[in-house]
Amino acid sequence: MAQDEKPLSTADALQQWRAAERSVAVARRGRVAAETAASAASDAAEAATATAVAAKEALAAMALAETSAAKTAAAAKAVALATRADSADADAETALAEVDEADAQKRYQDAASRAANQP
Repeated sequence: MAQDEKPLSTADALQQWRAAERSVAVARRGRVAAETAASAASDAAEAATATAVAAKEALAAMALAETSAAKTAAAAKAVALATRADSADADAETALAEVDEADAQKRYQDAASRAANQP
């Protein structure tokens, strides 16, 4: 803390801590949603690939279905890769939010300790 900065009040420190807790909760929900989407996209990619294999073994008339399934597999793979990146971003955001929460909690504890030690 800079020398000319006034220490946070207990109420302000608590408010910052609560805001940091809310940020962590939002980030965690985002991470869970991104992980779920990544899993679903991965399942879709596997299913589309299986469809492409089945279509390839089908009759010559199924050539159009094979092309369509391959395009679906490629699209699903792209979504899976993008969602994995989103999941990694969500993990990073969660980590940063957790650091902010820990800092806010420490500021609150410091402010509460100062308040308790004042006459």
